[in-house]
Amino acid sequence: MSHQTGIQAAGEVKDIFARARNGDYRVLKIVIEDEQLVLGDTKRASRSWEEDYNSLVLPLLENDLPCYILYRLDSTNSFGHEWVFIAWSPDHSPVRHKMLYAATRATVKKEFGGGYIKDEIFGTVKDDISLNGYKKHVTSQSAPLPLTAAEEELRQIKLSEVQTDISVDTKQQTLQGVAFPLHGDAMEALQKFRDKMFNYVQLKIDFDKELIMLSNTDRTEVRDLPKRIPKDAARYHFFLYKHSHEGDHLESIVFIYSMPGYSCSIKERMLYSSCKSPLIDMVESKLQMEIEKKMEIENGDELTADFLYEEVHPKQHAHKQAFAKPKGPAGRRGDRRITRQRGDGEDADD
Repeated sequence: MSHQTGIQAAGEVKDIFARARNGDYRVLKIVIEDEQLVLGDTKRASRSWEEDYNSLVLPLLENDLPCYILYRLDSTNSFGHEWVFIAWSPDHSPVRHKMLYAATRATVKKEFGGGYIKDEIFGTVKDDISLNGYKKHVTSQSAPLPLTAAEEELRQIKLSEVQTDISVDTKQQTLQGVAFPLHGDAMEALQKFRDKMFNYVQLKIDFDKELIMLSNTDRTEVRDLPKRIPKDAARYHFFLYKHSHEGDHLESIVFIYSMPGYSCSIKERMLYSSCKSPLIDMVESKLQMEIEKKMEIENGDELTADFLYEEVHPKQHAHKQAFAKPKGPAGRRGDRRITRQRGDGEDADD
């Protein structure tokens, strides 16, 4: 989302962006320092874009610090030179930095000018960002079917993305939901849960990779549930609730969305809330799992045995009380109002 971190480009960066769009540079490195976008490095072209790529881009990538790279191609469009936008977020960088750079990505693109950007790639290891990695990305973007289920889902997401840059003249669509794809381990765990090989699956969102990841599959009883709920992060939980009801032994699938109030960031609350419905739809339609009860909680302490039972089997009121007409005020009623006394006007006729 645009400017959601409040970080803006420094004056020097805006000047460099203007010169770069005219073709003065081959590559720009942008970093965040003191809550603003600043210039990390620049390189000029010496050969073709393919020959320059690895020698100019890869040395700019640090193993423990994210950055943005803008790389100029030799092609042009109606705006001018075409560029590749690279978001580098190494696995070993601090989570706070990853979140900050992920949330500021749209700001960088807007400051530079989205019309100049031909391709956008994201990487956590240098192989993702290398020339071969970029070419694989381009091939995957333009490749025809057949695609795997996860790739097809991701393609549909990108086709339906809603732009969030707002100006006076823009008309906004409503973002109905974000359907991050499931990581392979998460999908496998849910399949085992469906087949009753697991009785509990916990999922989390990787914001940088934009994937729903597997978090926990420990065997869990009702008494263990409160311990499974993190107090500082949101999670999705699938639990096979084994219990007795009216003499029958039942096994009910319960979906629990835990969100510990405002201890989570706005971005985390928004993405977990938005991804919830698409995840449930996928589980019910593709994995053919019937979820008996869906619930949202803030604190694991809520998950007592009585609470879970009453949520799955809410009390039914056999007799609905009929509406009772309220009684009038107690005591003697007031005198009847008479607008005309008997015989009024008769004396006048005599």
